[in-house]
Amino acid sequence: MSQLTHINASGEAHMVDVSAKMETLREARAEAWVVMHPDTLRMILEGSHHKGDVFATARIAGIQAAKRTWELIPLCHPLMLSKVEIILTAEPEHHRVRIESRCCLTGKTGVEMEALTAASVAALTIYDMCKAVQKDIVIENVRLLSKSGGKSGDFQAVKYD
Repeated sequence: MSQLTHINASGEAHMVDVSAKMETLREARAEAWVVMHPDTLRMILEGSHHKGDVFATARIAGIQAAKRTWELIPLCHPLMLSKVEIILTAEPEHHRVRIESRCCLTGKTGVEMEALTAASVAALTIYDMCKAVQKDIVIENVRLLSKSGGKSGDFQAVKYD
């Protein structure tokens, strides 16, 4: 198992120095699930929610969150993302929405945190927009799906459902 990179020799938290690292193409994908009552999901899909287009708002929120991850997570580097994509897929048969985020750049550090933040904030936005209709919406299974690029190599999560 690798060592924690954000802890220095004295056991103190610190920002990792990436100045000597090579720039490489990096990509990360993450997902989150939002489980709700069938009527709530139907309202979203029919566009009859009084707050407007829930998916469009969640998509924009996820993109904005990825771009601002460095302001939210204390030891993250500010990154010049070249691509942020948020895909929302309704699964009415399971009363849920799957959110998948994808972040890309050419840089010295990975974009896993950006992808995870994007998926999380998109899910939180769905909750925020729908909480007046349903308070017990569940956000679950936020996880990294894959990452590529960098010294640590590629990662692919095990598929489960």
